[in-house]
Amino acid sequence: MNMPLYVSPEQVMKDRADYARKGIARGRAAVASTYADGVLLCAENPSNTLRKVSEIYDRIGFMGVGKYNEFDQLRVAGVRHADLKGYSFSREDVDARWLANQYAQILGQYFTHEMKPLEVELLVAEMTSEAGGDRLFHLLYDGTVMDTTTHVVIGGEAETIGARLTDSWSAGLQLQEAVRVAVGALAGPDRQLAPDDLEVAVLARDGGRRAFLRIEGDDLGELLG
Repeated sequence: MNMPLYVSPEQVMKDRADYARKGIARGRAAVASTYADGVLLCAENPSNTLRKVSEIYDRIGFMGVGKYNEFDQLRVAGVRHADLKGYSFSREDVDARWLANQYAQILGQYFTHEMKPLEVELLVAEMTSEAGGDRLFHLLYDGTVMDTTTHVVIGGEAETIGARLTDSWSAGLQLQEAVRVAVGALAGPDRQLAPDDLEVAVLARDGGRRAFLRIEGDDLGELLG
């Protein structure tokens, strides 16, 4: 009788983490940052049809990098969860912290119990009615959740881009300054990104109940100067 091959749990977890990180690193990066009037969501995305940046609910935005079909399924699930909770209780009961916890459970379940982890990295952003209360929740492939009120980089070369963003970002930036800082961090010193290479949206405090607004075409070109 052949003995089954033994692999330690630590090695299994390490292999899954390495697999997920390699898949995520192949994707182009995305940046989220707070600014004076809301939250900026900016991703390098030359595709005109596939979206990395989306709206989840009234004041909640979503960004995903990695394997598109996997993070888009999570986006759809988030929209359905938020709609159901808002309909069953109250729209005010739907917040980014609750949604991030839902995503963390799904990602952790896949990472621990499934053969293949999800090759995704997510960001859930929430704009509040008062300046200073905006929140960014960064979710890793294994269900780890980190929250901040400043800025986050997800996807490939996140450390390098994050260092450039930290050097340029400051609290209270206006929208044009925030967009230029985010795009400059994504591009680096050796490249220049055109509007067609970018996907940009904001959660704006002056946008009414539906705070999510895409910035495209000439409007984005004006912001980039």
